[in-house]
Amino acid sequence: MSKLPKLGFLYMDYVLRFFDYSNFKGWPNKIETVTYHWGKDKQRFINEVRAKKIDVLIGNIPATAYETFREISNELPHVRFVPSLETQFPNKSKENVTLFCEKHDISIPKTKIFHQNKEKAYDYLKNEATYPQIIKKSYGPSNYGGYYVHKADNFKEAHDLLEKEKYDPVYTQNGIDLKYSGDLRVMLIGHKPVCAFWRFSGDGEWITNTSQGGTMSYENVPMNALELAVKASKAAKAEYWACDIAIDANDDKPYILECATAFAAFPYIRDWICQYLMWDFSNGKFPMPHVPLYSWVELGKIDPSLLRTMRHIGFSKYKPSCDGAFFINEKDDTFDMEKTLLNDPSDYPEEYSYDKLPNYVKLEDIQTKHIKDEASLNKINFNTASLTDLMTLHGMEDDLAIDIIEFKENNTITDASDLLEIESIDEQMIETWDENIADMRVDINHADENTLKKIKGIGAKLAKIILDFKEKIEVFTDLDQLKDIEGIGKSKFTQLKSRLKIGE
Repeated sequence: MSKLPKLGFLYMDYVLRFFDYSNFKGWPNKIETVTYHWGKDKQRFINEVRAKKIDVLIGNIPATAYETFREISNELPHVRFVPSLETQFPNKSKENVTLFCEKHDISIPKTKIFHQNKEKAYDYLKNEATYPQIIKKSYGPSNYGGYYVHKADNFKEAHDLLEKEKYDPVYTQNGIDLKYSGDLRVMLIGHKPVCAFWRFSGDGEWITNTSQGGTMSYENVPMNALELAVKASKAAKAEYWACDIAIDANDDKPYILECATAFAAFPYIRDWICQYLMWDFSNGKFPMPHVPLYSWVELGKIDPSLLRTMRHIGFSKYKPSCDGAFFINEKDDTFDMEKTLLNDPSDYPEEYSYDKLPNYVKLEDIQTKHIKDEASLNKINFNTASLTDLMTLHGMEDDLAIDIIEFKENNTITDASDLLEIESIDEQMIETWDENIADMRVDINHADENTLKKIKGIGAKLAKIILDFKEKIEVFTDLDQLKDIEGIGKSKFTQLKSRLKIGE
């Protein structure tokens, strides 16, 4: 085998990892790791990449570090970033998704963006906009179950929302009358769709997120949605890519809602991505993965516990019998997995020039001193996590994530070990999640009866006794005060102390 490039994983403090060594099964050489530590770490990071002689640096970059890594990539012209910084352009903000789609003539809902001009935004929303309008926070967390996405049915709702949230820029889109009250998530590798599913909103909800009561289905994915996702992937020159697509119920036309390289992917898809990358990096010495179109329908029927034991799922291509008696024309001829073109700085759409503002400060500089607090959002609290959050955990499958969502409805999870009650979870799996799990102990001074009674070892009766005691003393200043409650002995106190805390 000809000389292979030196690979490196790009990791960042407090950010969940997308790839690990196990995803690159069979890669014969050592894969380096380089961790970015935030703050004034740019030059040290550059020096480490150079010292390790890395040729290809693999990893997604969060919005807050995007501008810094554009500078870093300029300092490392001989290093191939995967995905490229140009490809990761839409990761930075909702605004960048719109700019990307407009540059490449990709179908999106009518969108208006107003920078530091709320009055002009209000004029548009009052006199020109059609309703409903979907108003989004352009910069910031994208994986929080739609909590930064809002629907306004009239101007008053839009005005009140913006006065409360103070979003800048004001980013507003025409609402799409969603077919089946759902949207589509499409994931692609080498411009080929490898997974697609509908996300339906729950009863009384409009956001298509399973953490808010929605459901999923792999059935009847329309071809025009796949075609639009492929067009976007090719425009981005993306090795791997994901789109959220709305289908207009009135005319069946598809529209891009979101697109990015940063997305929650099932473990077998992460393996497929890395098999594809190994094929790319080795100039074909490693085989390109074969993933039949619509395979997601069948994979969706497989028990998640079995999928977790099949880290590298492979499909063989159909070969007709020698006498030609049987021949099947595979449905996936429409989309062939292919090598992506390398990006060029000209692929960047032109951004709004924040750096020309008199008080401009880069996102990373604003957040560096609070980055640990911000990063705690990236640590998983099972009680508040969305399905998308859960899918970032190693070995997670969609059905298991839904099991956890259902489990938390009837249980307050104070430690990951509580999840051992779910049949498909074992101690080894929990151990692999350890560094990504938040402190989930419950603040006893702010917990209500419903939260307390669902904590393992408490129940409805003891929850009421604890709250009655708290009412007498007004506030807990030390957990040792629990010992003063009749019925809480040494053993019960030890159990409660590991599940409760005094908040700051």
